[in-house]
Amino acid sequence: MTNRTGNLAAPTDERRCTAHKKGPNGEKGERCQAWALKGQTVCRVHGGKAPQNLAAARRRQTEERALELVETYGRPVDTTPSDALLDEVKWTAGHVAWLRQRVQEIEAQDAEAGRTDPDADEDEEQTSGPGSERPHPLVWGVTRRKTGGDDWGRTEEAAPNIWLRLYQQERAHLVKVCEAAIRAGIEERKVRVAEQQGALVAQVIRAILADLRLTKEQQARVPEVVPRHLRALAS
Repeated sequence: MTNRTGNLAAPTDERRCTAHKKGPNGEKGERCQAWALKGQTVCRVHGGKAPQNLAAARRRQTEERALELVETYGRPVDTTPSDALLDEVKWTAGHVAWLRQRVQEIEAQDAEAGRTDPDADEDEEQTSGPGSERPHPLVWGVTRRKTGGDDWGRTEEAAPNIWLRLYQQERAHLVKVCEAAIRAGIEERKVRVAEQQGALVAQVIRAILADLRLTKEQQARVPEVVPRHLRALAS
C-alpha cells in the first residue's frame, strides 16, 4: 500500500503482521513490520500464503461482507406474522401517498407551463387533453438516452412516466397486502381484542362502584356519568 506521495506506507498496528522475528539465539524478537495479508493477521513470510490460512481468510472476508449487508438491510427484529403484515400495509399506504404526490407534482408543473407548444401558432394554444398535439408528460417522454456510438441521441415515445409506473405498482401491492391481511383475519382479531378490553373495563368499573357503596341517588347517575367519561376517553 502506498501513501499520497507514492511511497510505501507503513502499516498501522491493526494491519501489521502479528508474528515476531527471531533473535540471534532463537528468542522472540521484535514484532514484524510487514503488512498482514487481507483477511489475515500475518504476512506472506509468516504463513499468510499457507493453504489453510488462505481458506480461513476467505471465510473471514465472507463473514465481513455478510455483516456489511446486515448493517445495510437491517437486523432481525422481534415481531409476529400479524404485526409484520399490518406494518407492511401501513408502509405501503405511506409509499402510495408519497408517490401520488410525485405524480401530482408532474401534472401541476405541466399545468404551470401552460401546456403550450412553442412550435404552434401564437394564437393557437395546444393542451395535453383529448385531441391535443402536445403529449402529457405522464404518458410521453424520454425512454432512452445514449451519449456515444453511431446510435447516440435520445428516444422519445409513448410510455408511462417512471413515477406513474411506480405509483401503479405500489397501489397494486397495497391491494395485495390488504387482501392478505383480510384473509388472515387480522381485523376480526382486532375487534375481538377490543371487545375483550371493553368487557374488562366494564368489569373493573362495576367492581369500583361496588366498593364505593354509593347512595341510591349516586347509583342512579352511574348510567349517565360513566358512559360520558368513557366516550371522552375514546375520543
